[in-house]
Amino acid sequence: MNLIPSGKREQSALLLEAFFQNKSPATLRAYRQDLEDVREFLNGPTVEQAAQLFIAKPHREANLTALNFKAWLKLKGLSPTSINRKLAGLRSLVKLARTLGLIHWQLEVPNETTEPYRDTRGPGEEAFKKMLKKAGECRNEVKAIRDTAILRLMHDLALRRSSLVNLDMADLELDRQSLWVTLKKRSEKKLKTLPQVTQSALEAWLEIRGSEDGPVFVNLDRAGKGHRLTGSSLYRIVRGYGAQVGVKTRPHGIRHTAITEAVKKAQQVGIGLDEVLEFSDHKHLSTLMIYRDRERNVQGKLAQMIAEQ
Repeated sequence: MNLIPSGKREQSALLLEAFFQNKSPATLRAYRQDLEDVREFLNGPTVEQAAQLFIAKPHREANLTALNFKAWLKLKGLSPTSINRKLAGLRSLVKLARTLGLIHWQLEVPNETTEPYRDTRGPGEEAFKKMLKKAGECRNEVKAIRDTAILRLMHDLALRRSSLVNLDMADLELDRQSLWVTLKKRSEKKLKTLPQVTQSALEAWLEIRGSEDGPVFVNLDRAGKGHRLTGSSLYRIVRGYGAQVGVKTRPHGIRHTAITEAVKKAQQVGIGLDEVLEFSDHKHLSTLMIYRDRERNVQGKLAQMIAEQ
């Protein structure tokens, strides 16, 4: 039996349709999972009905429900970052419902406190080199060549996971030894120069992949063979090679290692942090200063000096 009138059900269907419009595949998967959590929490039969149940609540009750949802996510053991992402998804849905005139209130539930950039070091250069070696030694030659190109690009260009998996053949300009990468805001792209060793690794993979249009990196397993490599698959690849060399890491850890090394090298040759921003694609210099401070470890050096008095 449907407890929501048909007119309301039509409104919720249109709301979700608008909510999912013009989203990248990765964002769609994340939003669908976030709304699935809302459905589970509200015990709704479908995501559509859960969304309608939520936006049908009055202002006070909606905020109380969101607070309870946040507490429920904490009990499930989710990290503050994951909780905040799910709250952001819920806020986006509420904002759209308000824009469409379905409600006249907004969510006022605060985010969980996080500790940004708790560790910016990543696995380190030595561990990365070992991971690269392990990739090259993979018994599956095709996988070895693909994964070597993946690790090279992620490290040598300090790419984010989304930038790597969203690479298309149309983004490559190998005759200019460069490629276009999608930045954090997916509407932006930036041309990056490829070091020769990185281009060679990429060209070795393209000889196998072929020159047809589509994603640069594809799945090789039976279930998803030929389809675009997903962020989850990339996470498993990096985590797997890390485990083989005795480190716990993830794609963003490779990026951290590259940026930490770039900051160190820049200081050695007199390149300013403002210029390193071109490499890291951060928007704010203050972010890079965290990498610099962790690399210099001034606190540790001062602590040692005090201890030796």
